[in-house]
Amino acid sequence: MRTIKTRRRRSPLEFTAILESDVESGGYTAYIPELPGCISEGRDFEETIQNIHEAADLYLSVMRRRRSALPVRPSRVIVAPVRVRG
Repeated sequence: MRTIKTRRRRSPLEFTAILESDVESGGYTAYIPELPGCISEGRDFEETIQNIHEAADLYLSVMRRRRSALPVRPSRVIVAPVRVRG
């Protein structure tokens, strides 16, 4: 009788990606503060979101392979407008 190894399903983790527009290229750079070094870019908003999603998946995959601690409770990033006199 063969034993089938099943993978335990992981519940999805949620992070906040920060996108900054690049005036020169017209694209965006994105990073996830909770995942140091997880940075990506794209030619437009949609491509940048797709790329940072892939970068986060790869980042977490490497952490799992290295058996590093995964962020259990990602910190929440708060974005708020700040008005100053010009």
